Amino acid sequence: MTALQVDGDISKGWVKRFWPVVSNRKRVMIIALIGSMLANAIQVAGPYVLAMAIDNTLVAHRGSLLTYGVILLLLAVARFGVGYMYRFMLLKNAYDIEYDLRTMIYRHLTSLSKSFYDRTSSGQLVARANSDVRVIQMLLAFGPNILSQLVLFVFALVVMMTMSPTLSLVVVITMPLVLLAGRRMRSQMLPSSWLVQARRADITSMSGENTEGVRVIKAYGREEQQVGLMSRLSRRLQWATVYQVDIQAKWAPIAQNIPRLGLLGVLLYGGWLVIHGALPVGDLVAFSAYVVMLQAPFQMLGVLLVQFQRAAASAGRILELLDERPEIYDSPGAVDLPDPQGRVEFDSVSFRYPSRPLLLDGFSLTLEPGDTVAITGMTGCGKSTIAQLLARFYDVSAGSIMIDGIDVRDIKLDSLRKCAGIVGDDPFLFTASLLENISYANPDVTMDRIWEVAGQAGMLHLIEELPQGLDTVVGERGYTLSGGERQRVAIARLLIADPKIIVFDDATSAVDVETETALHAGISAIRGGKTILLIAHRLSTIQLADRVAYMKSGRIVASGSHEELLERVPGYYRIYGLATTQTGSEPSGSYPRRVL
Repeated sequence: MTALQVDGDISKGWVKRFWPVVSNRKRVMIIALIGSMLANAIQVAGPYVLAMAIDNTLVAHRGSLLTYGVILLLLAVARFGVGYMYRFMLLKNAYDIEYDLRTMIYRHLTSLSKSFYDRTSSGQLVARANSDVRVIQMLLAFGPNILSQLVLFVFALVVMMTMSPTLSLVVVITMPLVLLAGRRMRSQMLPSSWLVQARRADITSMSGENTEGVRVIKAYGREEQQVGLMSRLSRRLQWATVYQVDIQAKWAPIAQNIPRLGLLGVLLYGGWLVIHGALPVGDLVAFSAYVVMLQAPFQMLGVLLVQFQRAAASAGRILELLDERPEIYDSPGAVDLPDPQGRVEFDSVSFRYPSRPLLLDGFSLTLEPGDTVAITGMTGCGKSTIAQLLARFYDVSAGSIMIDGIDVRDIKLDSLRKCAGIVGDDPFLFTASLLENISYANPDVTMDRIWEVAGQAGMLHLIEELPQGLDTVVGERGYTLSGGERQRVAIARLLIADPKIIVFDDATSAVDVETETALHAGISAIRGGKTILLIAHRLSTIQLADRVAYMKSGRIVASGSHEELLERVPGYYRIYGLATTQTGSEPSGSYPRRVL
């Protein structure tokens, strides 16, 4: 099934652009609207029957009042049945479209590149996917019902014209004033609605950020500062909301109450017509009922205008998101890697982040299948960026990265990321059980395999300590676990995915010596058939590599064994000295010290 999409023509208005989504469920909406028109016709028939009952039975003394009473009762029952049907269908249809919108937005978010998330607040995304969609859903739920009330106005006006055209004119003469008031309110509501939604998104963003960063806030005793910041954001939202309410309070009563002037005209002019025998009494009673009936659409018109402008603002914010295009995508001729061998070649790679200086400049490195290579260098030299480029979270600015001789830009993203897996120094865990987090890449994995990778990741002791073992829920972002424990879970998760190329991006930085030893044993156990890239500062991790590449100024300036680099590269020796100082231990073997 083709995924739903909004109209891509940005020159169109938001209603036309959202129409493909709405029209996907137009059958239910059409049936519901037909039902609403039938309900309106039944409602309009009520005063007409009442007029006939008064004129025929009370004035002319013809027919039975009971007969008209039964007719009115049947109309009420029919109105209830049809009303229930169309209201249920309208609300269900609105919630179905809300589901479609949420699914469409989430699918689009998953297609966007990492660079988009680098520059976009998560709170803004949450607000657009939740509150903005909700605003559109409310318009779809109540808007058609309000529009059906306007159809009721047309039906009632037609019946009124058949009774007395001149009296009908008295009723409708005030309607242009309602339209002018509604237009004025609409012009002021759109910018204020956009402002309110944007400021709600700011609060959502800060709430999420404070929740995730609560440990930092408490560690530095900045609770009052954050409360003050939230208070300022709330005050800004309060001002925008009050401004919007002021617009509603000023114009909505005008739009709602102008039709009541028509009731005054009906009583004055209609009474004069009845006194002079130009209008039956029943028709005057029916006219009075119709005028009251006509007030409802205009009372709801103000609500519709407010909802429409809110929806327009929310739709604009959603479209702004949906109009974002992914920077990383499959090229037209992209291929799969059904049986990757694991050869990786960085050929004169250059890269810069937006608005940043050049980070990588002529980076070249080759890993043969089965190689274990460590990359080290001073902080900020671009080591972690290498991993991001390999998995194609970003594209190189110049040069190329090839796997098995194929440029990664010519490999399908899904295939590429199954082939090359990364474990970072601050892994993300889901609010789920330990088992679900480990088996995330392959939910159908066997328990034997789960225990095997748990051993390779040094997790067996951790599982034994947890109250419910593998069924223990690790909490939001895994914060019930220590940093080292999260890293072990992430390593186990990667091993379940079983990629041919594995990148450990400082993935053992938060574990103790004993756990690190167990992890190193696990890494050694999988080295045979894997190409492993170790991005590391720890000397113990570097020593796992067959070859060490030393980075400086965005390129590899030296390559060889640890001992060779220690002897001939002063910069590498400096890193080694720092690593020794941090770990508090010397590696095995004796190396000469130098004064640098």
